[in-house]
Amino acid sequence: MNGTQRGPGGCEIWLHGFPVPRRTVGLAVQAEAWGFDGLLLADSENLVGDPYVELALAARETRRLRLGPAVTNPVTRHPVVTAAAVATLQVESGGRAVVVLGRGDSAVRQVGLRPATTAELEQGLVRLQAALRGEAVPAPGGGTARMAWIEPFSAGDVPVSVAATGPATITLAARRCGRVDLTVGADPRRVAWAVARARDAVRDTGGRLSLGAFVNVAVHPDVAVARQLVRGSAAIFVHFVAEGPHDVVPDDDRPVVARVRAAYDEAAHGLTSADHAALPDAFLDRFAVVGPPEHCVARLRELIDLGLDRIVVVPGSRDADPDVLATSNALFATEVLPRLRTRTRAGEEP
Repeated sequence: MNGTQRGPGGCEIWLHGFPVPRRTVGLAVQAEAWGFDGLLLADSENLVGDPYVELALAARETRRLRLGPAVTNPVTRHPVVTAAAVATLQVESGGRAVVVLGRGDSAVRQVGLRPATTAELEQGLVRLQAALRGEAVPAPGGGTARMAWIEPFSAGDVPVSVAATGPATITLAARRCGRVDLTVGADPRRVAWAVARARDAVRDTGGRLSLGAFVNVAVHPDVAVARQLVRGSAAIFVHFVAEGPHDVVPDDDRPVVARVRAAYDEAAHGLTSADHAALPDAFLDRFAVVGPPEHCVARLRELIDLGLDRIVVVPGSRDADPDVLATSNALFATEVLPRLRTRTRAGEEP
């Protein structure tokens, strides 16, 4: 992307963040300076600010960084509304917009709505793609609606991805848009299963497939400090896994996943202080990437080698200590990211 160096196998490294007013632009500028390929902002109206406002501001202050919402949904935002926002970002950023769509989590649950079903997600995805191409889509009140204003622009070139955890959603994403961002944690066993599922979905069609994964990452010489930094955020992804089929969860993880599902408190979503975030250390070491830089490099390379085209780094919980988070991000940028960018012979450290 615009001269950015890639990691092993061409893997992109993205950063995930929260759209916090007066802070996000600084994060975007820093992410670009560090060498991240893109910045994705959460879409959860009760917990953080509006991602599109912050993305537009970030677009003015950056030149290369790809920008988009992740994860947005077809429930709180009609697909045509999302298409209009993303198309505008695409134009104003000079073609750097992306969008990641999902069933809906805190944005939906915290306003008393339910996440989209797989069928509803598919419908939303199809309508979003069509609207970005300037095509007419079914309107809620009947008839069709079309955003005629985007005709002079290339909004249809916006990469549309689906955040996916379970087999049905992974299959849908692979077949409908060929771009999947996995939310299954960082255990290589589960990531390998998800990658294989996505590849199987397009094997007969011969379609193109781009695979990413959201990964909780905390870099610190003290592994206990690193674990604490991501417990709350990791619990969100454990909750995703808990809602899926149990046969895709390794036997040694099932008791933890079941406990998180039973204890999950939506009011404490993303908080380390939540009871459901009391994840055992051994589990967290598998489910996230935590510890000193050299350990994180090895763990991330292992995931890249499974066939990922990008990793979206999720660096901390909503209530993470800002100073510790800043230390972790700086260590990732200076000691992990450069080593992921460096191509080496098998078994040789840069």
